[in-house]
Amino acid sequence: MKLLPDLGWMAWTWQTAVFFGTIGLLLVAMTIWEIVSPGGAPRDGILGLRTTRGDRLFISLLGAACIHLAWVGLVGPNLVWALGLSLLYALAVFRWV
Repeated sequence: MKLLPDLGWMAWTWQTAVFFGTIGLLLVAMTIWEIVSPGGAPRDGILGLRTTRGDRLFISLLGAACIHLAWVGLVGPNLVWALGLSLLYALAVFRWV
């Protein structure tokens, strides 16, 4: 008996499913956060941009993609450290951007 659905029709691995599932959960969490605390008070960060929570999430996701691609190209396929760098980057973006 399989616990996970067969994702072979899209050539997905379980890692790909976890990746997109995580993005989906982030969007749900941001929606709940917005419902509980509307507005999010846009602010001017170190980049000189006025950003909201959603903008900072988007910037974090773009940065994480760049970090992971650079890691694969320069270091290799072990992405554990790239994930750690991406989480630190996201924390910095939510704090200072």
